Amino acid sequence: MGGGGGGYFGPRSDPEKLKQKLRDSEARTTDAAYEAKVAELLASLLTKYNNRNNEAINRHIEEIRKALQKELEGTVDLLFGGSVAKQTYIDGFSDIDSLVILDNCELADQSPKAAKEYFAQRIRERFPKSQVEIGKLAVTVRFSDAEIQLLPAISCKNHIKIADKTGRAWSLISPKEFSSAFTRINQQVGRKVVPVIKLAKAIISNLPEKHQISGYHAESLAIDIFKNYKEGLKPKVMLKHFFQAACQRVRKPIIDRTGQSVHVDDYLGPANSLERRIVSDAFDRVYRRLNNADNASSLDEWNKLFGI
Repeated sequence: MGGGGGGYFGPRSDPEKLKQKLRDSEARTTDAAYEAKVAELLASLLTKYNNRNNEAINRHIEEIRKALQKELEGTVDLLFGGSVAKQTYIDGFSDIDSLVILDNCELADQSPKAAKEYFAQRIRERFPKSQVEIGKLAVTVRFSDAEIQLLPAISCKNHIKIADKTGRAWSLISPKEFSSAFTRINQQVGRKVVPVIKLAKAIISNLPEKHQISGYHAESLAIDIFKNYKEGLKPKVMLKHFFQAACQRVRKPIIDRTGQSVHVDDYLGPANSLERRIVSDAFDRVYRRLNNADNASSLDEWNKLFGI
């Protein structure tokens, strides 16, 4: 019986081509499994980061607002532009739940430390059963059902300033413009910026301290990086894009598109300062590690970046 030999394994088949097809098929299977594992890891991390009692936190913030309004001569305004409102809180990272804006020009002439001590004392007087702790940037109030981090901001003559990352000097900010810009960019990108900035903050928090940036700085970078974003919306893709772009953008001070300086990164000095280059190099290494993890299909490398 003759045979045409035209079958898949017929005489005209190329053994090398068959091997390549098998290798390609195995690679696609491996890639799909790897992508699924990374997606699962990022989803589980976001679930963990979201696990805060926001209802209790917002209730206590409102209680603090009412209490301070009665006690202080100036006006007190809590802008819900903190990380609870933006849902970008990462436990253990230098971040806050809300800005507390004190209309007090006398405090404006003093140091951030003096402003924090003044604010903490007012909190202790109104909530004597709660533990109040002064940190480098914020004042932490521990209630029985929640822990809240509040950042005192001083308003004087239409200028608002907060402590910079060092906690020793002031930085001017425009909180309403900042919060509006963040919300707008998040909506433009299908509400995907919030989860990505949470993941980015988590990675940054595991870097050496001199390689870290403040929570506000990270969010300001995200506003700039994603304002014209047109690529994929998967968290892994956006996270890699953030660090790829951030390693360049962090080299220059951030200026708001309206022409007002956001001033969230004054602590790094002028453009291309040594401090900025150090952070830039650190972010570039993070991006290259993310790329290497993908090239090697290494879930372990992703775990290491998040300190797991």
